[in-house]
Amino acid sequence: MSFMIHCGGKKVNFAELSAIELPEKTDTYEPVAFSDLLTNTKRICDDLLNLEFVDQKLAVSKNEQRFFGLLQYKDPSNEEMGQAIGIRSSHDKSMSNGFCAGSTVFVCDNMAFTGDVTYMRKHTKNVLEDLQDKLVSVLYKSKDKFSNIVKDAENMKEITISTDDAYSFIGRAFGHKTLGARQASDAIRHWNSPPYSEFMDQNVWSLYNSCTEALKSTPPNKILERHIELHDRTLSEFGIS
Repeated sequence: MSFMIHCGGKKVNFAELSAIELPEKTDTYEPVAFSDLLTNTKRICDDLLNLEFVDQKLAVSKNEQRFFGLLQYKDPSNEEMGQAIGIRSSHDKSMSNGFCAGSTVFVCDNMAFTGDVTYMRKHTKNVLEDLQDKLVSVLYKSKDKFSNIVKDAENMKEITISTDDAYSFIGRAFGHKTLGARQASDAIRHWNSPPYSEFMDQNVWSLYNSCTEALKSTPPNKILERHIELHDRTLSEFGIS
């Protein structure tokens, strides 16, 4: 999975994430190490999701000051899609610590998120403990979100569209800034030449994954919101409820 390859970001492993220097603590600012946030998130997910852990995707940008992580879990009832928890944080105060529940498509690691990003707004005292409480709330809602996304995917597969329909959707997504200019171009390329055989059918599901494939170049402070925007836009424009 290639996060942010067009935005100066890079993939990292856990050791590289752990080596990132923590900013100095002040009376009003309590930084959270990215590796600590990831470790605590995974521990709680392992305990509460009761699913098989599959993999984690980690990326940083802006001189390693912004972090995005994706934890992937396998649901035995679905071979195509798994549950996912998105994590984001920063050391440069550009964004809050945040979580979002969603799904991941195993064949390509594309993400589907819906709802809101649950987060603590500030790096203040006891922030890690407070974040754990927030995460528990996210996980309790994750099963319903996953079921809804699976249902949305099935509905998308039932709607056949033309190439003109796909172009129009991508153009509007670009116009509304859900996709950047290069991402829109990438989405069109993926639609015309799907990188995976599973998306050869000309339907909304294939279009959706053309766009989520393009969104892999989104920077960490935007990635969860962009996926949520794309999901909501797809449901709205194609009348999926």
